[in-house]
Amino acid sequence: MDTNANNQPTPQELRKASRGLLGAMVIIAIVVIALAIIGFLCLNTRSEIIEGQVEGTTIRISGKLPGRVAELYVSEGDTVAAGDTLVHITSALVDAQMVQAQAMEDVARAQNRKVDAGTRVQIIQAAQDIVNQAQAAVTITQKTYERMERLFNEGVIAEQKRDEAKAAYDAAKAQLSAARSQLSLAKAGAQSEDKESTRAMVQAAGGSVGQVQALLDDSYLVAPFSGTIDQIYPHETELVALGAPIMSLLKTDDRWVTFNVREELLDQLPVGKKITVMIPALGEKDIEVEVYYVRDMGSYATWHSTKSTGDWDSRTFQIKARPTEKVDGLRPGMSAIYKK
Repeated sequence: MDTNANNQPTPQELRKASRGLLGAMVIIAIVVIALAIIGFLCLNTRSEIIEGQVEGTTIRISGKLPGRVAELYVSEGDTVAAGDTLVHITSALVDAQMVQAQAMEDVARAQNRKVDAGTRVQIIQAAQDIVNQAQAAVTITQKTYERMERLFNEGVIAEQKRDEAKAAYDAAKAQLSAARSQLSLAKAGAQSEDKESTRAMVQAAGGSVGQVQALLDDSYLVAPFSGTIDQIYPHETELVALGAPIMSLLKTDDRWVTFNVREELLDQLPVGKKITVMIPALGEKDIEVEVYYVRDMGSYATWHSTKSTGDWDSRTFQIKARPTEKVDGLRPGMSAIYKK
């Protein structure tokens, strides 16, 4: 390399170095512009991801018998078939009411037979026996009611228990009044009205038995359909109130995917369209679902147009789609990803 006396580069060498530096800068600028264009294109072509959730039909198993959980025949996660027994609920009070109702029905039937046979000493004695039985029932139910009243005032039992005892006490008093009336009729002699009265008593007693039996029919609760026990609320020996949920049952093979989308996407997701969604919980498995439901959510989403004028809020719609085939392991709560 040519140098001057002081070992400084010559003007030719400086111009050559400047041209090399300028060329390198041009190449770097071209690379940066190319990368920016590629990045912009990639951003514009990126798929939009819509995240939804798998859902299913779940019902709560409950009954109309208030009482104590005697035995649970299933556990959470068990698979059951329609008609399988799930739980046994007992109620000592309702059992006692059944015994009393059946006894009063038997007495009413016996009284009706005796009235039809005519007034005899035995009929009068039978009527007296009914009065005695009814009086005993009043005494028992009165004591029960008074005990329940004290427990209720002390906060030990629910108001419903106190009300049930009061209803049993009132019913016993009504039966006593009816029994005394029958005794008077027997002593006076059976008339046509007396016979009609005893037949009415038989019907009333039968109705009481049916009413209590309707409660006892719910002492054993069964599965209304096949499914999986999702959650059990009370433990064995715990008290449950009237209509209180005992457990929840997840219906088998009843799954769908729910998405919330803005209204600009509705034309891409019409009812009947089949789309593919990815389920991360199943190893990112792709499944095919068919849209069957579209509903306005009644609220506004936060997406806006990109125009500087004429902006509008985009309504949110709920989309539901059901798998076209059975998917093993698909459970409510799983995420579902749709790339449009």
